[in-house]
Amino acid sequence: MKLRTFQRLLFISFFCYAALVSTHKGEFWPFTIYPMFSQAGQPWSRGVVVHIDDKNDPQIWQVKPLDEVKDRVVSLADHNIDDIDYANYISKTRDWNKERIQGLRDVFGIGERPGEQWMATRVTGRMSESDSVVIKAIPMFLFTADTTYKNPNLFEEEKNLSQLK
Repeated sequence: MKLRTFQRLLFISFFCYAALVSTHKGEFWPFTIYPMFSQAGQPWSRGVVVHIDDKNDPQIWQVKPLDEVKDRVVSLADHNIDDIDYANYISKTRDWNKERIQGLRDVFGIGERPGEQWMATRVTGRMSESDSVVIKAIPMFLFTADTTYKNPNLFEEEKNLSQLK
């Protein structure tokens, strides 16, 4: 009798699990909350802010490996900016109209930081054909106290990024 009850419970458990997985695109909690399970091997995108010393340097708009900019990354927590909200905003927005750019500028409060020059940068990662991770820092917008500069190559970079997915 106990074996029969155990088999019935096991069958019900497997049935419920299969029903949940099949209706949630192959994912089922707790695995969906961990990107290492739900997004392993997929291209990813995050956002960082980089301090810029010379806005007239033509090299600032070039895509670089993360190692070249990591020493200039601004700690958002030090400026009371929620890093997760910023990362989601910079990595998921595709239509950069004036309102969205102004919204990003307002989050930084850059107008109240004379002398600061911050570059909103999207960092992307993906697996290469040789099974190594390729991480690139894509400069997007340079914010100064009174002006916003848009990367002149941003449209081309966005197109290249969408082709990787």
